[in-house]
Amino acid sequence: MSDIALRFDQVGKSFAGAVALAGFTLEVRRGECFGLVGENGSGKTTLIKCMLDFCDADSGNIEIFGIPHSGTAARARVAYLPERFNPPFYLTGRDFLRYMLELYRAPYDEARVAHTFEALGLDLSALTRPARTYSKGMTQKLGLAACLLSGKDLYILDEPTSGLDPKARALLKRELRELRHTQRTLFFTSHALADVAEMCDRMAIVHGGRLQFAGTPDELLRKHGCGDLEQAFLACISDAAAVT
Repeated sequence: MSDIALRFDQVGKSFAGAVALAGFTLEVRRGECFGLVGENGSGKTTLIKCMLDFCDADSGNIEIFGIPHSGTAARARVAYLPERFNPPFYLTGRDFLRYMLELYRAPYDEARVAHTFEALGLDLSALTRPARTYSKGMTQKLGLAACLLSGKDLYILDEPTSGLDPKARALLKRELRELRHTQRTLFFTSHALADVAEMCDRMAIVHGGRLQFAGTPDELLRKHGCGDLEQAFLACISDAAAVT
């Protein structure tokens, strides 16, 4: 059995002649917490959309646990939270979770739901309220709860801390650490480099649709001789801009 959870091989994608991804090649190992970092418009979300077959890559190959990404069997092991998560406004929290867990082919268990809500700092009253009454933070927690309850092997989270206050971010990171202890694979994008430094075994920087760095946060710091990840990130994309 391969120890690779995700494999991108020379993936390319353009929109109306504008390059979104160019020759993107990367491997993510099973059980790894991996962070994808880049500016807005750098290609992060496009990469995820290609991976999940929401759009067709123009070139290259993507595999999920050794299976071509377009195959249903590959995506059956994935839980996903989009960057702009908006549940149907008319569904209650409970109805949404029942719907999502049915799609994930996971059982709905009220006790597990209550435990997950508590772990994320989401009040149980949200179960009976329609999503249109939720704040941004509550909405994000509901989407995260659906992912955490899925029991999948790979979690694709696009900006998972968006809209969360400091307490909620700390609670989420605690839950993600628990997932790692069960050898689940985490692949997330983030603009919060402190979270990447704290959580990730490895990280990648994408700039202008191209992979500029892949390695541990410490390796990035050493490569650019910086004391913090923000400065190292700036140095990395500055070097990339100088080359292009």
